[in-house]
Amino acid sequence: MSLFISLFLCWQNSGFALPFQVSRKMLMAYSRINSIVTYHKCIGELAAAGYFRYQPSYHLAQGSQVWMDG
Repeated sequence: MSLFISLFLCWQNSGFALPFQVSRKMLMAYSRINSIVTYHKCIGELAAAGYFRYQPSYHLAQGSQVWMDG
């Protein structure tokens, strides 16, 4: 739940742009998730459930893209 709320806050801060960019580090800090394994598990489960579309970025300087149109 905290990860989804963190995603919503990032979407709001982007002016509700679609897609919007997020970083793992930022989302983990906002949602108070300390484990990278837990983060990947939670974001994968939320995306699979259809709450949002998630396009991960494997480039450190670029954020992952998220669409909140689920």
